Amino acid sequence: MRRRRSIFRADPNGSPDINTTPLIDVMLVMLVMFVITIPPPTHKVDVTLPAGPAPFEVRDENRVSIDTSDIIRWNGNAVDLAELGQLVKAASERAVPATLLFEPDAQARYLRVDEAIGAIRRNGGSKIAFPGIQRYGGLV
Repeated sequence: MRRRRSIFRADPNGSPDINTTPLIDVMLVMLVMFVITIPPPTHKVDVTLPAGPAPFEVRDENRVSIDTSDIIRWNGNAVDLAELGQLVKAASERAVPATLLFEPDAQARYLRVDEAIGAIRRNGGSKIAFPGIQRYGGLV
């Protein structure tokens, strides 16, 4: 009687050797097929962005202040960081860039002041003045 040879083992008494190459090949082909057949995303979020001129006027000298309740003000009018960026961009795109007088309150949070300075710098604000900086000399 002839003994059958195992397809998984070269030696029936030896350790098992399984050829995993075909299994890996099939898995990679299936992965590629799944990636190809994934439908593209069809959802979208509608965002209405402001268009037109800035809501507040841009002067030759504009005062940007931050009070103790972390409200940013442009020439006395409350604005958020996005509006501040638009106003700074409008001020910096003039033939002669407008000067920004940056006056944070002494008790304003440092994080809010840093966010405002970052918004000014990102939007092209290059002429920044710090009037009344002598007031803060005793705080350090």
